[in-house]
Amino acid sequence: MKLPFESYNPAWKTTFEGLKEEIGQKLTEVSPRIEHIGSTSVEGLSAKPIIDIMVGLRQDSDLDLVPALLRSGKYVYYERYNEDMPYRRFFVRLTANVKELGLIEVIGTEDTIPEQMHDHDLRIAHIHVIPLDSEHWLRHIAFRDYLRVHPPVVQEYQTLKERLVQQEWKDGNDYNAGKDVFLKREEQNALKWYKESEH
Repeated sequence: MKLPFESYNPAWKTTFEGLKEEIGQKLTEVSPRIEHIGSTSVEGLSAKPIIDIMVGLRQDSDLDLVPALLRSGKYVYYERYNEDMPYRRFFVRLTANVKELGLIEVIGTEDTIPEQMHDHDLRIAHIHVIPLDSEHWLRHIAFRDYLRVHPPVVQEYQTLKERLVQQEWKDGNDYNAGKDVFLKREEQNALKWYKESEH
């Protein structure tokens, strides 16, 4: 499959702000911190037009409260990912109601991912819920902030992405694996920069 890829769009920030309010209202009980991450959060960087949102929780025990709070409407919970990433709960925010699209609200450990879920046109956002004290929270925030102030790294990332999107991929995870070497290197640089700066 070829993945959608668009030049930076200022509307992505507006979409995030609307989703931040929506998610915040649903998760009032756990008082989350909600951040825009990924390529759509970096001005000037092309990306798949799907907003990556990271939701930070103050307590690890709140992770298992989130699926019930987000369940209903336009959210699909990928429970099947919990085994590989027990520190995270992952959701996809769809363009329409789950039931209207004939999809299921929870993709369990034994479930096959419905073919429709590979259609990126149905997705508005990917939501990653993790504890605030997690190394993964720090890694994502550091990398985002690092890109925002290091234009040469953004240009290198842009060039890599432009090359990768010309290829056929099994799915989004397969595409992400193609960025792995660059991401691991620059995430380490970002963490060093982040810790040495005033953060």
